[in-house]
Amino acid sequence: MTPPPTHTHAAIVSIGDELSLGQNLDTNSRWIAEQLSILGIMTLEHVTIGDDQADTARTFARLAERTGLVISTGGLGPTLDDLTRQALADILGEPLITDADALRDLETRFTSRGRTLSEIQKIQACRPASARMIPNPNGTAPGVHAVVPTPRSTFPHADIFCLPGPPGEMKPMFAASVVPALRPAPGRTVRVRFIHMTGVGEGDAAAALGPLMDRNRVPLVGITASGGVLTCRIRYEGPLPPDAVDALIEETAVEIRRAIGPHIFGEGGLSLVGAILNELVSRAATLATVESCTGGMLGQLITDVAGSSAAYVGGFVSYANEFKTELVGVDPVTIAQHGAVSEATAREMAIGGLRLTSASYALSITGVAGPGGGTAMKPVGTVFIGLASRAAPDQAVVRRFFMPGPRDDVRRRAVTSALSMLLFTLRNPGARMRLLWEQG
Repeated sequence: MTPPPTHTHAAIVSIGDELSLGQNLDTNSRWIAEQLSILGIMTLEHVTIGDDQADTARTFARLAERTGLVISTGGLGPTLDDLTRQALADILGEPLITDADALRDLETRFTSRGRTLSEIQKIQACRPASARMIPNPNGTAPGVHAVVPTPRSTFPHADIFCLPGPPGEMKPMFAASVVPALRPAPGRTVRVRFIHMTGVGEGDAAAALGPLMDRNRVPLVGITASGGVLTCRIRYEGPLPPDAVDALIEETAVEIRRAIGPHIFGEGGLSLVGAILNELVSRAATLATVESCTGGMLGQLITDVAGSSAAYVGGFVSYANEFKTELVGVDPVTIAQHGAVSEATAREMAIGGLRLTSASYALSITGVAGPGGGTAMKPVGTVFIGLASRAAPDQAVVRRFFMPGPRDDVRRRAVTSALSMLLFTLRNPGARMRLLWEQG
């Protein structure tokens, strides 16, 4: 068989009813695409399909013709809805056979756990006759690699790598068995850099970047928005050597930093929370939170980051008015006169969080997340965010925001705005920067 061509482009297929129905979030595709781009292989399509053998076979065949490289995740387990290996056999026109080495590994794994390998489990040791197995040291489902004919394409054959869905199994298999089998085109460089910013709208950022976003520019610059965080993407794909590309991308990054300025909080995989935790730790400072309408979402987002205990002391969820008074000490008169959603209440919540903990800073959030509860003066989407500092424990800065969108969007945008407010305070003490969605 003629060896497959070099790999310049790829397609990624995520398989599973739980993904196509939206029950689970697909994170594998993004990770695989990032790894391929490092190798100079650009992903042309991300496809999510359900557990259907015929649909999987059609998808594999179409993408193999288009890209020459297909990487799938999911559908390799032992249950009746795991049909990836069968679909691969269909497009090859081959029967499934039992791989002796894979079967022996499965039996050894089960025996070591004091279990007996059932007949239904043995399907995981099967592969199309011409395919090879990809070892899975962290699970029971090996992967499969096949070379399939592509008669309607400009290249004679394509590679299809099928990997299991769990990231803890898929990622080591990709690194150990897929990457060494890939053949990136020589003399071709692909580089992508991500610069993250907050507190600024997508339109304002695009206006500030101006000609940097010209679609004919090299390297190419684009913006994506998610929950109040913007990511500026710098991408190069072409014949320049890596050192020259790195210098070119750095020049563009410098121009972006100059245009966007203090709204940038980090690059690469650094999250907004990660940037804040770094700032706090570098100052030996800590944070407490007091939340109403966000119901603990801010605290959860912080504690989702490993190592957050170095800077986060904890939080209070003072959802009901009596909790605001009894838990964090908001004066009942304040609520009676100004309302639970007010500048005064947000201020006392933040001061209470500071008073009740050893934290250096306390953030508070109170608002009308909806869908009901709004008034003419305080419509749904009105949010007050307070920030108190140990340097002035009886004071707190409070800002008013209007967060557009449904309930979940209001809550998530409130959390992002609170984090942005703290970050700008830490990095630019005494400066006043207007934030996205801020009023007044």
